Amino acid sequence: MKNIFLSLMVFVVMSLLHAQLTDCIVKYLSLPGGDYGMYSIFILIFCSVITAIGLLTVIIFRKHYYSILRIAMLFEIIYLLFLVISGNNPFIYFSDYTSENLLKIFMYVISFIVLFIMYLVHLIYSKIILSKSKN
Repeated sequence: MKNIFLSLMVFVVMSLLHAQLTDCIVKYLSLPGGDYGMYSIFILIFCSVITAIGLLTVIIFRKHYYSILRIAMLFEIIYLLFLVISGNNPFIYFSDYTSENLLKIFMYVISFIVLFIMYLVHLIYSKIILSKSKN
């Protein structure tokens, strides 16, 4: 039961990080508010679906998802798969230089940034657990 709650917490944190970083990128690129103002909310809904699929996967394969890093990698694999399926092509920017196409590249970059943040959290969490087990 511990890994289900841990995975839920990791999925929620990653969903919020994706939404927040997407909002920052939309503001940085100065995209029009009418078209992209609610983009971070769309990403949050998108990540909620990924969270449901990820939780179902963790429940089914409970013994394989015991660390934060594995759970985070599951989330990112599903996220990247959904980006590819939704037609988010990052290479279109190189033929059409617009801010909207640059956002598509940043969606993939944000994914790796969030995974790196979760890797750092995994390292800190592992150090805390290791120090507790020594005492």
